[in-house]
Amino acid sequence: MALTIEARGLVKRFGKKSALDGLDLEVEQGQVVAVLGPNGAGKTTFVRSVATLLRPDSGELKVAGFDVRREPEAVRRVIGLAGQFAAVEPALTGRENLEMVARLFGQRAKQAKKDADRILEQFGLADDGNRLVRTYSGGMRRKLDLGASLVSAPRLLLLDEPTTGLDPRSRLDLWDMIDSLLERGTDVLLTTQYLDEADRLASHVVIIDQGRAVASGTPSELKQRVGGRVFEVHVRDRADVPKVAAALTGGNGAQPQVDLATRCVSVAAGDQDAAQWLFAGLRAIEGTGAELADISVREPSLDEVFLALTGQRTKESQDAEEAQLVGTKAKSA
Repeated sequence: MALTIEARGLVKRFGKKSALDGLDLEVEQGQVVAVLGPNGAGKTTFVRSVATLLRPDSGELKVAGFDVRREPEAVRRVIGLAGQFAAVEPALTGRENLEMVARLFGQRAKQAKKDADRILEQFGLADDGNRLVRTYSGGMRRKLDLGASLVSAPRLLLLDEPTTGLDPRSRLDLWDMIDSLLERGTDVLLTTQYLDEADRLASHVVIIDQGRAVASGTPSELKQRVGGRVFEVHVRDRADVPKVAAALTGGNGAQPQVDLATRCVSVAAGDQDAAQWLFAGLRAIEGTGAELADISVREPSLDEVFLALTGQRTKESQDAEEAQLVGTKAKSA
């Protein structure tokens, strides 16, 4: 299988800090690949290196067979980039933004207009193409920014946390657009801190931490690394959470994960039979006197894979906990 991106021993330092510390990573053609990692792991540095915006200090990095240090212009001709924030000009209309980008790629005026119309139609912005971008919503600006990165029909599209700040409807719309890119012959490399996004979009996931790849595989393969299924309990009284966690500790050596905001305790069942583990867990909880709101046995989530491999919570789980805490405080007030 041909490689769209090939990184070997990639190093990038900023002063004494190594943002990339010997990163090895491969992206095959015909895939949406998600790069995950905690803040400061090196995700954005890697994307900027692929985009030739940063020059690696050492190691090898090739994009579509072109070396980013020796052949940067060739790399730029085969990529598109949409960063964390929409880079569109608010004083121009949506159509003018797209035509400007097309002309910067060397297209003649007639072709630039044709491609601008195509992008506006593809992204559901045809009726708003003549409006000034300053009047666009955040979701519309993100769509336009993504469309601008596709004007040149790139072989590889780089998306750095593309849905940050979007409302749920705009986020789903953007997911649908990313799905359609592979059908048009564009591979996608995206970074995200939202694990449901990676699970939904990516056929391959790479987790990096402290500038190195610590795991890679399909979402299913990475979930299997946690081991077996997960026993999850929600209790009605938040005060019972520590008692339930203590009851589930030591059953198979796995340490329970506690989420006080959602009154949830979860523990990996390991290699044990799921039904046996369920009954054993219920017997252990029965002695605590805790009242249960819900119980389930499920597959591990990518969030749990992330925590197991990096020792850090994801932004998605942190945001959910903060939302729950805000709601609890509001009710008590």
